[in-house]
Amino acid sequence: MKYKEHKPNGYIDNFVQCFWEYENADTEILHTILPDGYFDLIAEFDNDILTTVKLTGVWTKPKDITIPKKTKIFAIRFKLLATEYLFQKEIKSILDTVQNLPFNFWNIDTYQSYEFERFVADITNRIDNSIKHLKEIDNRKLKLFEFIYQGQAETVSELSEKVFWSSRQINRYFNQQFGFSLKEFLKIVRCNATYKDISNGNLSPQTNFFDQAHFIKEVKKYTGATPKELHKNKNDRFLQLSVAEPK
Repeated sequence: MKYKEHKPNGYIDNFVQCFWEYENADTEILHTILPDGYFDLIAEFDNDILTTVKLTGVWTKPKDITIPKKTKIFAIRFKLLATEYLFQKEIKSILDTVQNLPFNFWNIDTYQSYEFERFVADITNRIDNSIKHLKEIDNRKLKLFEFIYQGQAETVSELSEKVFWSSRQINRYFNQQFGFSLKEFLKIVRCNATYKDISNGNLSPQTNFFDQAHFIKEVKKYTGATPKELHKNKNDRFLQLSVAEPK
């Protein structure tokens, strides 16, 4: 298994968490994808031939997937704000599942399996141009997701005060756009923030959990495994843990 990421620069960072490439050359691999607070646009190549283009919803529970040998994946991991401003649609209808897209979506069918760098450059330009033609972006939403992804707020009420947007309105927005509450999303992001520590062998909570029992309960709720099981990560089962491990 080979995996690498490119982080975006500038204003696009409000919409894109990273571009990533995955290659599985020799054997079929079973992965469990864990909730992380993002959604992905994925292009899969089988023996260098494009076979799938799809959009995932946000995962709120672990998802088992099988990656065949000689598979390569190009993907974009999006922050939730991208649903409204780049895709201009809700994604609650594909919560915890995927939607197949035409191969020519964003001209993906023009890329060869060895052209990840061109894929990143072209899609970056496409997104930059899309952003330039957008109507004014709601600054409350920009700040809301900035605070959430940077771990700068722990509760719905705290976020509401920071962005001057009522808790009721925020939750209505989340349920209509994404299919879950802001409180649920905060828990998913908080759980995701523990994966790197767990992969490094730190099985005790650092912040934002009441105690060890609460930490274990929350991690198991969203991953289906205890912190100890995640850390063992037998056969690279948990992909997010594998790529979080120090090289």
